[in-house]
Amino acid sequence: MGGKGQYYVYMLTNKNNRVLYIGITNDLPRRIYEHKNKLINGFTKRYNLNKLIYYETTEDIFSALEREKQLKNWHREWKLNLINNFNPRWVDLSDYI
Repeated sequence: MGGKGQYYVYMLTNKNNRVLYIGITNDLPRRIYEHKNKLINGFTKRYNLNKLIYYETTEDIFSALEREKQLKNWHREWKLNLINNFNPRWVDLSDYI
């Protein structure tokens, strides 16, 4: 794994904004499509997480992996503050990507 490209670290939630999921991808529109259509078994399918509420981009896969790991280790309050600063109304950003 390596090289340059466009990588995304993103957060999803459910319709009640209760559960958070942090993921990484090199194709955000495709990945969100997969989540919305429940094409991948696992946590997001089980908890109906398909609302994109946060994302950031980088051209370095290692930076993206490190950021994902960092965010996953954050306290929930820190994650909520990050989301609220980026997307205060918690709208589904999938229509804008």
